[in-house]
Amino acid sequence: MSVRKLKPITPGQRFRVVNGFDAITTDKPERSLIAPKKNSGGRNSQGKMTMRYTGGGHKQRYRMIDFKRSKVGIPAVVKSIEYDPNRTAFIALLNYQDGEKTYIIAPNGLQVGQNVISGRENIAPEIGNAMPLSQIPLGTIISCIELSPGKGASIARSAGAFAQLMAREGKFAT
Repeated sequence: MSVRKLKPITPGQRFRVVNGFDAITTDKPERSLIAPKKNSGGRNSQGKMTMRYTGGGHKQRYRMIDFKRSKVGIPAVVKSIEYDPNRTAFIALLNYQDGEKTYIIAPNGLQVGQNVISGRENIAPEIGNAMPLSQIPLGTIISCIELSPGKGASIARSAGAFAQLMAREGKFAT
């Protein structure tokens, strides 16, 4: 995935770096995984403006992301890498062998056609695979980390964010 460095037309753009959209493979989202996103535009139930400076922008639909990766042991193929207007990171459409489709946050280096799997044991620590922290080798760069098992990813979810597994002491990881 490439990045673009903007020319400093204004002082705010002096060190700005933005995504290059060459990694995106499709512009149409999966219909079964999108939901409407309600925006009030700063207005109350009577239609009167109650919050200033809100509203405008392009209409968005929410993409339902699987932060839990609970389909254990079932391999999936990455069908596409897509843009998500609700977050800074790109998302990947997974097609599981049993026919189910889900979105995940696309880690840097994930390719279309790549196989990914989620599991408890005997899973290779490759890009896109999900596994417990006890199975990940020390020093590995990871993203989308759960604080408590089964709750869903809550750490290192945005674009460019990552964590590195430094140590393990009993049940706890650093």
